[in-house]
Amino acid sequence: MADYGDGDPEAFRVTARAWLTENFPAELKSDPAAQLAAAMGAEPTPAAAEWGRRMGRKGWGTPTWPAAYGGGGLARPQARVLAEEMASIGARNPIGGMGVMMFGPTLLEVGTEAQKQRHIPPIIRGELRWCQGYSEPGAGSDLASLQTRCEDRGDHWLINGQKIWTSGANLADWCFCLVRTDASQKHSGISFVLIDMRTPGVETRPIRLINGASPFCETFFTDVKVPKENLMGPLNGGWTIAKRLLQFERENISASLGAGGSPAMGQTGRVDAIARDRVGVNADGRLTDADLRHRMATHLIDARAFQLTTRRASLEASATQGPSAATSIMKYAGAKIAQDRTELAVEAMGDKGLGWEGDAFAAGDLAITRAWLRSKANSIEGGTSEVNLNVAAKRVLGLPDPK
Repeated sequence: MADYGDGDPEAFRVTARAWLTENFPAELKSDPAAQLAAAMGAEPTPAAAEWGRRMGRKGWGTPTWPAAYGGGGLARPQARVLAEEMASIGARNPIGGMGVMMFGPTLLEVGTEAQKQRHIPPIIRGELRWCQGYSEPGAGSDLASLQTRCEDRGDHWLINGQKIWTSGANLADWCFCLVRTDASQKHSGISFVLIDMRTPGVETRPIRLINGASPFCETFFTDVKVPKENLMGPLNGGWTIAKRLLQFERENISASLGAGGSPAMGQTGRVDAIARDRVGVNADGRLTDADLRHRMATHLIDARAFQLTTRRASLEASATQGPSAATSIMKYAGAKIAQDRTELAVEAMGDKGLGWEGDAFAAGDLAITRAWLRSKANSIEGGTSEVNLNVAAKRVLGLPDPK
């Protein structure tokens, strides 16, 4: 680990502040939309691209990952200081995606040293995009029913099948994928493989959603040859890895959903600010609509309690063995809070919340409406709310299966 003041967070603050002052592009300070667009997958501006390169080289996009692979090597208190200093100057972390949220932490736990050396450094530098090959047309909530076949052909694996709702597959460089290597077993017949998306036989088709975006894809594998070394973990041991990865996914989704604003609503898109602007306030500074004021206050209390709970859960996870089955509870609650947030925002906008397109509506209004439509997927992605309730019942509360 690099020497940042013998682990003293406040000593590290001086180092972090100095580095950010020197390296955060001045253009981005006055153009937060450029950072937001890059974070949501748009082609980055030159300044945003340079910011990504600098953070990637420093390793601070993944601040607590091992320095041996190019990560920041920071202790968690130092990482929190870094996040505070970035927030103070309006800087977003430009290194993200599924490689950081899900695959990378899982690979660090269960991958071979050769796999870590090959894949972790490009993730840290933000050079490659990853996608997740889990759900199939006939295997969504019952993921273990997946049928994508992976056959042992001696010097390689041969994969045939289809995945669906593969986020960003049309833009991804690699896919971490669940495949069936034993048709006679359900859960214990699944393996976890890594697929180069440029391999012949891989085809992606974007799916257009109700909000007009196409972040998800159908993904087809037709006689796709995968090197033997791309098997991660033991043969037929993929289900255990898949569940562990989902814990990382739910932890990160929960943190994102519980935030006070929504990326699609803008960096200053707090729902209470939207309500004050659109509904108006009385002489005491309170919303003029008493019923909306009550529901808004209830939501903000829930959201703040959730933020504190996710922070505590993160601290507990760092002191033990990482995230646990409790992430299912957090994911369920985070999805509900995020959906409430966009529902309230659209309600507060009145007739401006009805817009889909056209000059009669401001771009910001349309973004909020589309964020509301997008939020419907919050209770599906990363495990449906129903599945997460089942996990919490079984793995956290220890309840028996229903008769």
